[in-house]
Amino acid sequence: MSITTRRWLVAGVLFGILWMFVRGAALTPRGLAGSFLFGLAVGMPVAYVFRRLYEEEVDLARTVTIVPYVLFYILAFSKEIVVANVDVAYRTLVPWSAIEPQVILIPLRVETALGVTTIANSITLTPGTVTMDHDPDENALYVHVIDGRDVDAVVEPIRDWEDYALRIFDEPLAPGDEAPEIRVHPPDYPPEPKNAADPMEHLANRGEEEATDE
Repeated sequence: MSITTRRWLVAGVLFGILWMFVRGAALTPRGLAGSFLFGLAVGMPVAYVFRRLYEEEVDLARTVTIVPYVLFYILAFSKEIVVANVDVAYRTLVPWSAIEPQVILIPLRVETALGVTTIANSITLTPGTVTMDHDPDENALYVHVIDGRDVDAVVEPIRDWEDYALRIFDEPLAPGDEAPEIRVHPPDYPPEPKNAADPMEHLANRGEEEATDE
């Protein structure tokens, strides 16, 4: 038997859990509870405001099955945050270290608005990389990297996040499906922005369309 509830409520709880990792809560019952409650107080209103991005309801039984993948995603993301912070700090302290900025077009396997937004925001939150734009025609992200000499090393953690996101957001494709080919843009020829006014506005519209279709 399926048990359903509002999806934005689940999203708010997940924001609260994510905040515990981002904030680096003290590993004590009081510290964890305080950090979670603060994240919940901020996450619930945010989830409610953007509730149209989500489906109206969510199956709680399925939610329980994806909890391990959510935790794996958070762990993989946290690891990359630490690695990227060390890398950027090194480049800052050693001015003669090589830096070759690059723009990479990364086609995605995730297709839902929430899945694309999660990957795009994870990239931007990682030091040394930023999501510049989303191409809705190719379902691809334009990502600016501080050093694009080893493109595969840049894309590898993003594909790992995507493997978990495919399960979390119940995407049509599976983690084992082949990832589309990436493309590299020279730094002196950046791509024309597809959504200059608001890079993520079309994702919100896309979420509303998905909700309408259902």
